[in-house]
Amino acid sequence: MTDAAQLAANWAGVRRQVDEACRAAGRDPAEVTILPVSKTFGPDAVRAAMALGLHRFGENKVQEIRGKAAVLAGEAIEWVVIGHLQTNKAKDVARLASEVQSLDRLDLAEALDHRLQLEGRRLDVLVQVKTAREESKSGLPGEALPAFLERLRAYPTLRVRGLMTMATLSEDADEVRACFRQLRELRDRCAAEGHDLPRLSMGMSSDFPLAIAEGATEVRIGTAIFGSRSKA
Repeated sequence: MTDAAQLAANWAGVRRQVDEACRAAGRDPAEVTILPVSKTFGPDAVRAAMALGLHRFGENKVQEIRGKAAVLAGEAIEWVVIGHLQTNKAKDVARLASEVQSLDRLDLAEALDHRLQLEGRRLDVLVQVKTAREESKSGLPGEALPAFLERLRAYPTLRVRGLMTMATLSEDADEVRACFRQLRELRDRCAAEGHDLPRLSMGMSSDFPLAIAEGATEVRIGTAIFGSRSKA
């Protein structure tokens, strides 16, 4: 069972830390949204978070969204896909998700567009860019971003809102911060070419102050809100 009091304390602590990071960076805390990441936590945890006024939740796996959405049917929840997405999951995404933050391939864009047209829906998307060195990290190479954004104009159901990245896993703050800086600079270059990309989703529980310092508009926080996970 979810400890509602602990969850409330965690949420208040994260909100306070995000606000402090914004002020340290000379930014207005209202500029930065927190996306609670509920992956591996069940419907009870989502309900408890909703009692705190939260309604958007990040999930890595579409099958988790499908299971939780069935239990929480009728609730005003926006499910956000933040994990690597296979094209064979496009049907469920088009039906259940409000946003995808991990768009990184044209075949995925095509699959999503096809399914969204069948559903009569449009979907907000962020393009995931690989800024870290690890092979395990997904994302579009930065140099391929301008051409990719041009190609996405052909898919009317996909509303491109910005970019997402995952920084390298390192204790070197300069190395981590460089990943976030790279995304911001890519966004700025593409904006100069006519692409409206107001959102930068970057930063997680371990590194969000660095992301905020580099211009994040949304940070994805799981462990610091919901606690340690018992499974991957």
